[in-house]
Parts: sequence; structure tokens; C-alpha cells
Amino acid sequence: MKKPGIEYLHNPRLNKGTAFTPEERLELGLTGLLPPRVSTMQQQVERSLANMRAKPTNISKYMFLAALQKRNERLFFRMLIDHITELMPIVYTPTVGQACQEYSSIYRETSGYYLSLRDKGRVEELLSHWPDQDVRLIVATDGERILGLGDLGTNGMGIPIGKLALYCACAGIDPSQCMPIMIDVGTENEGLREDPLYLGLRQNRIRGEEYLEFIDEFIQAVKKRFPNALLQFEDFATPNAVSLLEKYRDELLCFNDDIQGTASVALAGLYAATRINNKKLSEMTYLFSGAGSAATGIGDLLSKAMQREGLSEQEANAKLFFIDSQGLVTQDRDYIAEHKKPFAADLPPMSFEEAVNQLKPDALIGATGTAGVFTQDIIETMGQNHESPIIFALSNPTANAECTAEQAYQWTNGRAIFASGSPFNVVHINNEIKIPGQGNNAYIFPGLGLGVLNSGATRVNDEMLISAAEALATSVSQTQIDHGCLYPPLKEIRKVSAKIAVAVAKTADECGLIQTQLPQDFDQVIQEKMYDPKY
Repeated sequence: MKKPGIEYLHNPRLNKGTAFTPEERLELGLTGLLPPRVSTMQQQVERSLANMRAKPTNISKYMFLAALQKRNERLFFRMLIDHITELMPIVYTPTVGQACQEYSSIYRETSGYYLSLRDKGRVEELLSHWPDQDVRLIVATDGERILGLGDLGTNGMGIPIGKLALYCACAGIDPSQCMPIMIDVGTENEGLREDPLYLGLRQNRIRGEEYLEFIDEFIQAVKKRFPNALLQFEDFATPNAVSLLEKYRDELLCFNDDIQGTASVALAGLYAATRINNKKLSEMTYLFSGAGSAATGIGDLLSKAMQREGLSEQEANAKLFFIDSQGLVTQDRDYIAEHKKPFAADLPPMSFEEAVNQLKPDALIGATGTAGVFTQDIIETMGQNHESPIIFALSNPTANAECTAEQAYQWTNGRAIFASGSPFNVVHINNEIKIPGQGNNAYIFPGLGLGVLNSGATRVNDEMLISAAEALATSVSQTQIDHGCLYPPLKEIRKVSAKIAVAVAKTADECGLIQTQLPQDFDQVIQEKMYDPKY
């Protein structure tokens, strides 16, 4: 039986809105259901942009785009791809942080898949409710550590949805193969539990064995139901993020963007920084403000990159120092978390300020989630110790950045090599234009996923992450470097993602992680496979 015409307008994957031709309208039973004038996709993009730009706040723009995605998927992605520089801060950081905080109150219609404790024992069966069964890419969170905002429970669904939108826009992953998943195991956020509009379980988080058993049921269900999928762990609290990655990284195709993606994009920034200060990675000392999974993830990958330059593991780790809430992470502590142990310094305890003064690090890397911890005194000391101090304020969203771009440049008289996790505006100083580089994970994870899925890689390893970082660093033009920018323009991100995909696939092949030989024209294969929304 022929579908009623209205169904085409209610299906976001089939809907073309006013772009349905007269012939299509007649054939599909749409005549009379649309205004008579036929629009081009470009006209629809212009109309949608004008409507979005007229919204008074970023969160209202976010809601407009979310509604557009649910109404006309191809138009949404066409608009996002063609205007990525303008729209990425709306679709993802920093606006997605506010969207998650307000998720229950701004909820309109279902997006993503919600898995809760009530589903224990039936997870594999219930995954069949997802309408697309050829799932190749899953982003899953349990909502405990959303950006720098803490435990947002089910409200954290905004993160997997946003990440997958970037996979599609930035690397051409087919939306029909993407699945955002929220794993609801409760929340410690009392305000949410008491909020009458909150949509998640109103209970404290489960911990320990009960939590691990539920996650394992989920993992085993994914392996059976979606055996070809890459599973990305997203915004899990540090202890769980580290332990889950270590437990499952050799069991299935999986990846933790907070640990591995952040590490790769930060490493890319450091590679690019060496083009400014003319030092090798292995010739520098690094001080991390923060010692969570993101910070030590950068440290792990940076250590391996320095080992590529000839250092031993012990020598490389000795160049990496970490500050946590107790000060410098040192060996004389009574208790040191496992992920910090490789970097515990054989030094007396000292504060952050004392460490900057005594260690004289070449690079200061912030992953604290705390605004303003890079004070004027600290940055001025960095500038006194080095001609071109590296200052990375990587915490998201923008309000949580350790310092602003303007502060980093002003307090070093324009000599800082700066990068941040969220965007900052251009800075004018000493008659120069400084372009702050945004170390956005979107430079890495989409290209990584594109390479992994199209090469048939069975695992993601550190060598692939280093190759991704190298490919990203070499994508920065000399003109960008001359203005102090360590990352390419966002408008080039699809080209960069394709380059990263090829590098990742070739490295996976060299590591024996691909079962069939890559074709000689794999770079062309990647271009042809990339989703490009058109009518």
C-alpha cells in the first residue's frame, strides 16, 4: 500500500519540505500539502539561517537547530557543514553545556536511546527498539561528568547527540548509522532529583559491582546487536572512564574521547607549537594543572610520542608533572590513584605556584574545569622563564577555561603559544593579530571514526592516536602558525578529517589491526564514502 504523502513530511530522513518537485508531489501525494513554490536546498538553508540568527540567545538557536534536525535531517546537516564555524559553538561547546543543564525543561521530542536500570536483564532485547539496525557508531554516556558541569544524569543526553552531529558534519559519517545512548544509573545531583521536570531516575547513582555488572551487560549487548559498531565512551567520571577503557579496549572496538581524543588533539597542538619554539617534544618539560582522566590521558600519549623521539618510558614520564587538589603529585603520598602513579614525581610536595617556579615548565596544560586557575602571576612567571611559553587552557565550556586568550597574550606581552578547549576571539597586541587555536576534540574524533569504520580496524590503539595528531598538526598552514594558531580553520575540517582517516587506517594496517588489505586508492575511497547531504 502506498504511503500517505504526509508521512514523507513527518520523516526527517525523507522530508525535503518545500524542495519536493512538482513531479514528486504528484507521485507521493504531497500536492496541496505544501506551498506551490518549489525551493532549492540553498534557499532553504538561507531561510533557516535567517530564522536561526533572529533568535535572541544561543540556547534558543540550539533549540531551533534541534527541531530542524528532527524535521529535515539533510537540510540540518547541509546547513551545519556549510556554516560549521558559526554553528559548531551552537551545536556543541559551549552552548551544549547550557542545553544539558536545561535538557529536561527544554525537551520537545525524543532523540537518542535511553537505557536505565529498570532495563537490567533485558538490554540486548531492548536495543532492537532502535529503528536503524545497521549501527556503526555509538556514543554513550552515564552523565556523571558532563563537560566541566558535573553530574547531570539523564540531562547528559545532549552530549552524545551533539557528538554524533559532529561525526556526520565533520567527517561524513552516515546519520543512519549513528546511535546516541544515555545510560541512566541515577544521579548525585540533588537539585535534579527534586526537579519535577527532571526526566531521569530519581535516585542516587549505583556504584561498585552493581554498576559494573550493568555496564558489562550493556557492552555485551552492543557486541551482539551491533557487532560492527565503534563504541565511544563519553563524559564518564574519571575512575570509571579509566577503568572501563582499560577493561574493554582489547575486547571490542571502543574509544574514550575524553581520554584519547583530548590527548590526541592536545598532542597535535604541541606538535604544531614546536614549529614556533623550534624544540622537540622530548626537549620540553610539561606541567599539567589537573590530574583527572583527560590530563593523564594527554600525559600517556605525550609520553609515547616522546618515546618515538628516542626517550625511554622512564625518561619521558620524568618530563611530565601533575597538579591535583593536593598540589604536585609526588611519590611520598599515602595513596595515589592508578592513573596518576606513572607520573608521581620524586620530589617534595609543592603548590601549583611553587611548581611553576621550581620546575620551569615549557608548557602549562590546563584540564581542571576551574576558571581562572592560570593567574597573572603564574602566566607572567611562564613568560619570564621562556621566550615562547606554551599555555593550553583546555577546560570546557568557555566559562571554565583556566585563563582567556587575551590574558595569556597580555601577560606574556604577546609571546604565549596559546590554545583553548572552547573558542576565543582574535586578540590584537603589539600591532599583531593573534588567532587563538581551539583544541577542539572535533578535530580528531570524527576523522578517527571515519578511518576506523572504513578500514575495518578491529581496535583503536595509541599509535593510531599519534598518527591522527601528526596528521592534524601538518594540516596547519604556515600562515596560521605565523599568527600563533595551532589548529586549522574549522571550515577545512572535512578535508582534515579525511586526511586523519587515511593516516589512522594506514597505521591500523601497519599494526596488524585490519583483516583485509587497504585498497591503493583508500584516500579516494574515503572521499566517496563521506556523507554529503543533498536532495
